[in-house]
Amino acid sequence: MEIERKYLLDKLPDNLEPYSFHFIEQCYLCTAPVVRVRREDDTYYLTYKGDGLLMREEYNLPLNQSSYEHLKSKADGQIITKKRYLIPLGDCYTVELDVFSGSYDGLFLAEVEFPSKEAADAFNPPNWFGKEVTFDPRYHNSYMSSHSHL
Repeated sequence: MEIERKYLLDKLPDNLEPYSFHFIEQCYLCTAPVVRVRREDDTYYLTYKGDGLLMREEYNLPLNQSSYEHLKSKADGQIITKKRYLIPLGDCYTVELDVFSGSYDGLFLAEVEFPSKEAADAFNPPNWFGKEVTFDPRYHNSYMSSHSHL
């Protein structure tokens, strides 16, 4: 079960250099239900995501590069590209800060995953987060893949 909250950022925080990051490329074979293929650096996945905004099922299956490339050629819509920074937030959480490129260049989204709905409900975002968009389906990458702008 994936439990996460999402926030827009008006600008990037200062000093991102010390944080680890991944380059991500992903596209969608289906958006209802969500079936995605992703390259994260040199690792490849097929992902199924169930319905939901705050909480939803998620299953990841490993792929090799040639399977990824084959499935990518079958995808609908545009390929989503982003650089994902992993920023510790206290002792409990990690902010996944997505800096989009391509069609969504200039979009910055912060996501935080939680162990329970209660933990998600109790979360107080840091002041550098902007508007919460957890319940706005336009900020799901699956939606973004089939629309040129939000």
